[in-house]
Amino acid sequence: MILLYAAVAAAYAAAAWAHRPGRARPRAARTSLVAVALSLHFVAFGLGVATPEGLDLSLTHALSIVAALTVTVALGTGALEKLPPVAMVVLPVAGVAALLPAFAPSVHRFPYASAPWAIAHIAVALLAYAFFIVAAAQALVMTGLEKRLHRGVTDGDATPPLLTLESALFRLIAIGFVLLSAAMASGALFSEEIFGRPFEFTHKNLFTVASWLVFGALVVGRWGYGWRGRRALRWILAGTVLLILAYLGSKFVLEVILGR
Repeated sequence: MILLYAAVAAAYAAAAWAHRPGRARPRAARTSLVAVALSLHFVAFGLGVATPEGLDLSLTHALSIVAALTVTVALGTGALEKLPPVAMVVLPVAGVAALLPAFAPSVHRFPYASAPWAIAHIAVALLAYAFFIVAAAQALVMTGLEKRLHRGVTDGDATPPLLTLESALFRLIAIGFVLLSAAMASGALFSEEIFGRPFEFTHKNLFTVASWLVFGALVVGRWGYGWRGRRALRWILAGTVLLILAYLGSKFVLEVILGR
């Protein structure tokens, strides 16, 4: 398994190298390298997460699959090609995340998570994370581009117009919000099925609800009041941080600090 994890990291490193600004390889070569890295990553994740006792959804595996899904969303939405700085951040981080299960293993198995409806809930929730992470990365890069434009610095035709990028950004947020809403609804059914109540007042649930409210306000603000620019950026980052704290932050506290 260690060799497979290393192969995943090497594939991501090659993909990042191919996306270097100003020295990028042909688009077909870049896309092929990312596809190879993702294929290896999903194989490694599948082999590592499946156990006889249930799915191993430990912190390291959670970080790994969120990274893989983030790259998948960035590739599928064109963010890797439109914004090279996104690729130069997302791809190396995914390579590091893919190595974590090998060097920092932690076992946290969920017997119930093997049920098809539970797998669907987890997949939708993690996909929502990926959309919002890509949106946050794209928003940060767009802020940098806007500052460069104000200083009279342009990249020629290297990047699409900011209005085009902004429309794509809010499509990411809208899709992420729909996925997060679906994950929360299925999570309530999941909790009702296992614990007999649809909602528990845990840090994870409270942070999730808070992030949902933030992104909901952002969606309303955008399409109802035309929010954009730095105001939108603050809401995007706030919602993303809350969402990360909801799942990955809670898992870090439970598994690393409390040792549960």
